[in-house]
Amino acid sequence: MKAILSLFILLFSVTALSQTQQNIYDIIDAVSEERLRQDVKTLTEFGTRNTFSDTVSNTRGIGAARRWIKNEFETISKACQNCLEVFYQKDFVTKEGNRRVPHDAWVVNVVAIQKGTKYPNRYIIMSGDIDSRASDTMDFTTDAPGANDNASGMAGTIEAARVLSNYEFESSIIYVGLSGEEQGLFGGAGLAKYAKEKGWDIIGVLNNDMIGNIEGVDGVIDNRTFRIFSEPVPPTETERQRNARRFYGGEVDGISRQLARYVHKSVKTYMPEMNPMMIYRLDRFGRGGHHRPFNDLGFAGIRIMEAHENYTQQHQDIRTEDGIHYGDTFEHVNFGYVKKLTAVNALNMASLAWAPPAPTTVAIGGIVEASAKLKWEAVDGAANYKIYWRSTTSPTWDHSRLVGNTTEFTLEGIVIDNFYFGVAAVDEDGFESVVVFPNQILR
Repeated sequence: MKAILSLFILLFSVTALSQTQQNIYDIIDAVSEERLRQDVKTLTEFGTRNTFSDTVSNTRGIGAARRWIKNEFETISKACQNCLEVFYQKDFVTKEGNRRVPHDAWVVNVVAIQKGTKYPNRYIIMSGDIDSRASDTMDFTTDAPGANDNASGMAGTIEAARVLSNYEFESSIIYVGLSGEEQGLFGGAGLAKYAKEKGWDIIGVLNNDMIGNIEGVDGVIDNRTFRIFSEPVPPTETERQRNARRFYGGEVDGISRQLARYVHKSVKTYMPEMNPMMIYRLDRFGRGGHHRPFNDLGFAGIRIMEAHENYTQQHQDIRTEDGIHYGDTFEHVNFGYVKKLTAVNALNMASLAWAPPAPTTVAIGGIVEASAKLKWEAVDGAANYKIYWRSTTSPTWDHSRLVGNTTEFTLEGIVIDNFYFGVAAVDEDGFESVVVFPNQILR
């Protein structure tokens, strides 16, 4: 009887896992290249989406663009029985003290929240930028279609909402169009501050900025590789935490880096044809993106973007010089690639929103022993826990072990000095939280 019961449990687990995996594959397959194409085309036809452009016209400028985006979210919401809460979140910025602000204006974000059924105050956020720019960021009248930068990321965010709104999740998902990116990350800063004031528990921010170019300025053509930028540790860490890293490690194991590893692992599992590159840097050299304001306030956030940029198509007036066509125009966007990176976002948001919360406290010990001991607090919704470990020089979690519904475990024969460790919570369907690096020492 015990053998039969064990077999039944095993078969049930396999069936549940297969359905879990099928849901993710269905989400990947549901992303529409044609809808992405249509949405990017619509966004480019507003002429310019400079944050300080026309707000009155219904056909040109940032005002028309954000009203259209809001209407798209509202249309999606109607199709899912009003499953999205759609609203503007805005902050006033002034010319005084801001060298990239030509005149005082409201920086307006468009937010759509799909509330979770169990953890409504836990949020995974996907963002795209609404605004575009010409060669001179102060020029808010010249045409700046911003097809790849960043109609591609904005269209991907809208499409992710269309796909994921067909499902219910335990945690909440936010789809947002952020403004003011080109003038100083104003939109992200405003929403991050809003989130802090509201007490949002943010799982992570997936900032999508340029997800449509496959031909680099160096001539490389690649429609499989993309970059995941993440900072090593939060800027908000305490002096005590910083000192502890000297003795226990963790220089590259902050919350944003763990989010990047989560995305990397999920993509290699469900989209093995893709080549995710983890970049150990906050953003491109000397440049910035809309995940940074969230990082500044201690939230996990990463940037997902193309691997090969073409600088003749970024921040350029539309023109031809010496046979080179400058400008961020529609014909340069590869929509098959936009579809792939939109699917990357959708599968990871679904996985995180279906997963239980991550452990808040993970303790580790095993000094001068041939074993590593880990202990953590129980997590609501967890049916299992998984211990991960890797060589100290490895960028990814290369080894793991499911240890059951327990709050402590000893890895025999694993010398603590030679590896880094972490713990993730796992639900009964196999969805995992982000891995948590030990934050306490077992005495």
